[in-house]
Amino acid sequence: MLALVMLTGLVCVALGSVPIPLDKTASILWDGVLGRDLTGNTQAVIILTVRLPRVISVFLVGAALSLCGAAMQGLLRNPLADGATLGVSSGASLGAMLAILMGIQLPMLPLAGTAVLSVIFAFLSLLLVLFLAFALDRSLATNTIILIGVILTMFMGSLMSLLISFSGPRLRSLTFWTLGSLSGAGYAEALFLLLALVVCGLVLLAHARELDAFAMGEENARAIGVSVRRVKLTVMAAVSVLIGVCVSIGGSIGFVGLVIPHISRLIMGPAHKRLLITSLLLGGVFLMLCDLAARTLLSPVELPLGVVTSLIGAVFFMFILANTRRRAA
Repeated sequence: MLALVMLTGLVCVALGSVPIPLDKTASILWDGVLGRDLTGNTQAVIILTVRLPRVISVFLVGAALSLCGAAMQGLLRNPLADGATLGVSSGASLGAMLAILMGIQLPMLPLAGTAVLSVIFAFLSLLLVLFLAFALDRSLATNTIILIGVILTMFMGSLMSLLISFSGPRLRSLTFWTLGSLSGAGYAEALFLLLALVVCGLVLLAHARELDAFAMGEENARAIGVSVRRVKLTVMAAVSVLIGVCVSIGGSIGFVGLVIPHISRLIMGPAHKRLLITSLLLGGVFLMLCDLAARTLLSPVELPLGVVTSLIGAVFFMFILANTRRRAA
C-alpha cells in the first residue's frame, strides 16, 4: 500500500500541462529533501512550488474522506453512510460559504476562520440528522438516518444556491465550494490537513474495536461493555472535524468516502483496525488519480475535482452494487 501511494504520488507530480520525466521528477524531489540549491531550475519550481503541495493536499483530503466514510459505515452499520449522504459535507460547505461572505478570519491563522465554521456546521448537521431521525423513529434505524441525511443535503444545497445567487463579486469563490478543487492548495493547507488527519485519525483508529462491536448491533455492543453513547459522540465529533477541515480547503468532494471503504472491505475484510488504514491509503491514491485526470484530460482546461470524483465514483458504486447483488443471488 505504501509503495502504491509513493508511486502514484510520483506519477501525479510528474504529469501535468508540462510533463516531466519520472526520473527527473524523482531527482528534483530528492534534491529538495536534501535542501540543495535549485535556483533557476524551472522544472524544480513547477514541481516543488505548484504540484507537490497540491498532490500532498489531495492525498490527505482523499485519505481523510475515505477514513470518515469507513468509520461512519461501521458506526451506523449501513453501507450508504458517508459524510455526503448524511448531510455533513453540505453543512460544512454552508459554513465555509458563510465564513467567506462574512469575512470571518482568526488572527495569525487565515485558514482557521473558514475551517472553524465548517467544522461547527458539519457537527451541527450531523446532530440535526440524528435528532430528526430519533424524533421519527426511536430505534434510530439506519434507513431513517440515511433518508433524513439526503433530505438535509437537498435543503443545504438550496441554501447554498441562495447564497450564491446573492453573492455578487464573491460568486466565483463560492461556486468553488460546490464543485470542489484543490488547485490553490499550498504547503500551509497541506500542514493544516495533516494535523487534522493525525489527530482525528488517531481517535478513529483508537475506536476500531468498538466499531467492530457495533457490527453486532448497539445492544450487543453495550452488553460487552462498550459505552455506546460516548463512542458515538467521539466518532461523530472526529468525523465532523475532519470533513469540516477538508471542505474548508477543498470544497465539496463526493463519493470518496462512499466507494473506497467498499473496495477496502473487499480487499482487507470487515475488521476495522485494517479497514480504516486501508481506506485511508486507498482514498488518498484514488483522489490523487482523480486530480490527475482533472488536470490532464482537457488540458489546459482544468475540470473541477468534485465533478471527476462523482463521475468515477458513481460508476464504481454501481459496479460494486451489481457485484454484491450477484453474490447475494
